[in-house]
Amino acid sequence: MKFPALVRRRTVWLPTWLGGCILFAAGLTPLVFWGLAGERFLSADREVPHDVLIVEGWIHEEPIQGASLEFKKGGYRYVVATGGYTGEQWTVGRWSEAEIARRSLLQNGVPPEKVVFAQAPDVEASRTYSTALAAKQALDEKGVIPKTVTVYTLGAHARRSRLVYQKVFGPTVQVGVVSWKPPGSESEPWWRNSSRAEDFVKETAGCFWEWLFDSGRFARKAQT
Repeated sequence: MKFPALVRRRTVWLPTWLGGCILFAAGLTPLVFWGLAGERFLSADREVPHDVLIVEGWIHEEPIQGASLEFKKGGYRYVVATGGYTGEQWTVGRWSEAEIARRSLLQNGVPPEKVVFAQAPDVEASRTYSTALAAKQALDEKGVIPKTVTVYTLGAHARRSRLVYQKVFGPTVQVGVVSWKPPGSESEPWWRNSSRAEDFVKETAGCFWEWLFDSGRFARKAQT
């Protein structure tokens, strides 16, 4: 009596050592290229005609001083101080990032009537979306209809900020970005600085997330 076969012979194609080296190099090359050029791509400025400047309050004192200079020399109509709250929701002694930005702008000579305060809600996720939405709502309440907005932010966060703000303000408003970089950072690779390395990894993941998904969709679900 003949029993049915339980196994079959199949030919498996495996790369030779040369083919393996080529496949390895093909997979490694994009990673090397991104490691060398990725931070510069994520931190790139985008110039648009100056109208409204938006300062993300989490960048704190020294970069906000740079934002004050940008406002003065750029001829902007208004500057929006936006942000959520410092620390995690369970920590004590938290401060408003939007208020920190507002005070710093005033201390650096920006006229009070030019500063628009935009406090974002206290959320754990989609913070950039929440600050962008707060900025737009504050401008709407003031009756300001911007032709363009320029987001002033920190380092590798620039690319993602512009993507999020463009989604919030819509196709009728051009969104630019100015990325503040620590002095001397352009002459030193990111992997030699732990803070920049952490930002680079986080913003790489964040940008791909924005390209593939809509962070605002998750924020809106959390608010309903």
